[in-house]
Amino acid sequence: MADRRKDVVQGTLDLLVLRIIAVQPMHGWGAMQRLRHLTDDVFQVTPGSLFPALRRLEENGWATGEWGLSENNRKVRYYTITKAGQKQLAREKQNWQSIITAVEKVLEGA
Repeated sequence: MADRRKDVVQGTLDLLVLRIIAVQPMHGWGAMQRLRHLTDDVFQVTPGSLFPALRRLEENGWATGEWGLSENNRKVRYYTITKAGQKQLAREKQNWQSIITAVEKVLEGA
């Protein structure tokens, strides 16, 4: 049987992470696990991809990070979406819908 695990499609990681932290503040490891769970282990995100994305979200003002303790008392950074991040999430979702529509047109019309 073929391996179902896939890397996240380039350009969608910000969208997916923003959506995950829009539901509740989350630390990086938790966000990675949530993404795996929501996609039934299809999308695999490595710390080497996720943590730079979280820093980028902070730098762009789309998320804020605050230090706290994890469930097992480890020091972790919890990320929360900002108002600007909510607007960016809406833009990203709209863009993704345009991509889906375009791909469907090609698949149906080719």
